[in-house]
Amino acid sequence: MIKAHGLTKRYAGRTVVQDLDFTVHPGTVTGFLGPNGAGKSTTMRMLLGLDAPTRGRSTVHGRSYAAHPAPLTQVGALLEARSVHPGRSAFHHLMALAHTHGIPRRRVEEVIDLAGLTDAAHRRVKGFSLGMGQRLGIAAALLGDPATVILDEPVNGLDPEGVLWIRTLLTSLAAEGRTVLVSSHLMSEMALTADHL
Repeated sequence: MIKAHGLTKRYAGRTVVQDLDFTVHPGTVTGFLGPNGAGKSTTMRMLLGLDAPTRGRSTVHGRSYAAHPAPLTQVGALLEARSVHPGRSAFHHLMALAHTHGIPRRRVEEVIDLAGLTDAAHRRVKGFSLGMGQRLGIAAALLGDPATVILDEPVNGLDPEGVLWIRTLLTSLAAEGRTVLVSSHLMSEMALTADHL
């Protein structure tokens, strides 16, 4: 479960997020809808401790993200698909993440297959399309088999097959009892994907 209370973020006198309160329950896909620049990514960064709120607080499973001893196994997140060393292969990127949390190689192979990257697993990421980068980011988010998944605009750059894959994946994650928060500026996509907005 994710809880936010009074989350506020200001940058140089400009308020980006103001007094945001919400709860994201397990077993559902919760859509976080808003136009570009509405503060969705900033909110997600605050949930993950990447940006400190100006005011307010948030918890994941009852504690701040930073307080989890092995956060990758509690919360899987995709905020920026291109935040990968371009010289690494998808496999080596995921293995590096796995080593930090004691996750076995077999799990790396599972998420590569789940993300549809088996044929590209040993190619350098710099040659990946935007959609392949999104798939790699989602594989990384799922690597620790987390109870909570936070995805920022996951359908960006995906072809129709990839969009359908994301819809199916989100639904199956929620059906397993996971907490799923997904942002989008696409109202039509949220209408097809989210249980709650």
